[in-house]
Amino acid sequence: MPKRPIRLADVAEEAGVSRGTASNVFSRPEIVRDEVRERVFAAAQKLGYAGPDPRGRLLRAGKVNAIGVATAEPLAYFFADPFARAVMSGITEACDATGAGISLVSAVNQEQLAWNIQSAVVDGFIVFCLEGGSRLVDLARERRLPFVALDYGIDDESISTIGVDDVEGARMAARHLIGLGHRRFAVLSLALADTTAGAISWDQAETALYAGTRDRLRGYAEEFAAAGIAIEDVPLYETDNDWATTAAGLDHIFARPEPPTAILAMSDKVALHALDWFKARGIAVPRDVSIVGFDGVPEGLVSDPPLTTIAQPMVEMGRRAVQTILGFDGTIRREVLDIEFLARGSTAPPG
Repeated sequence: MPKRPIRLADVAEEAGVSRGTASNVFSRPEIVRDEVRERVFAAAQKLGYAGPDPRGRLLRAGKVNAIGVATAEPLAYFFADPFARAVMSGITEACDATGAGISLVSAVNQEQLAWNIQSAVVDGFIVFCLEGGSRLVDLARERRLPFVALDYGIDDESISTIGVDDVEGARMAARHLIGLGHRRFAVLSLALADTTAGAISWDQAETALYAGTRDRLRGYAEEFAAAGIAIEDVPLYETDNDWATTAAGLDHIFARPEPPTAILAMSDKVALHALDWFKARGIAVPRDVSIVGFDGVPEGLVSDPPLTTIAQPMVEMGRRAVQTILGFDGTIRREVLDIEFLARGSTAPPG
């Protein structure tokens, strides 16, 4: 049978002091005589007691001064994805300013994700809503703690969210390329739902589960219609926001008899992967093809060429999310932040 954990009461008994005195040795040592402190510490060392669990004290106080940042992606997402890194810089900046801690919550499967959400010792959650976002929201709701969803892709007026006007952002991107004279387009989309990537039709796009993806596609389509461009002539490829599916999408798109002169990428990460794909094949950007991303990640400023994009205020999103959790007053807040069009070197009139 496993031994039971050593408790503070065991240390007090070993040292021959009251439990209150032993507690003061660890929590308020300045009020305990030196010889008593030394006796209690010696007893703790002998028994293998490392000190009281701070979580118990914090939970009794009703606040732990820590925020959980959750995603259904593997933990590496927080460090590898440029959008996540930018938002995390805003989260950490706001937490530093208030002295709050951060607990990163992720998982490689649904069972572990549920356990990690349920066991996190935090005051609330900031939820990165990519694939699996609805499951994350359900789990956060079950904890009955404040939470805010970033870029939540499903319509739900009952939760706090921070995002941008995806329709207008997509319209700005398409309008720019149309204004340059482009008429042959292709779209590299983010996920429509929790499904596999691949070529899709615009009819399928209209039934996308994720509102963010659906809204961006709607914005592109509105600008195509206004310019007299038939959307059925615009190939649409759903990616997993990674290199493999972006490359597969470009293989599919550029196998067509008339390849596009302009690409609308639904994330900067996809656009940056596309720049690598073009470079490896000797396709010059923007001479042979123009591309516009969506996010405004720092990597886009130093890419070759620098990436034209729709910039989200990612750092500010992180700051606002922390403020929403730490200042929670029971109010549901749904913030739509301003976006900015950034014209750089990856777009030009068709050659």
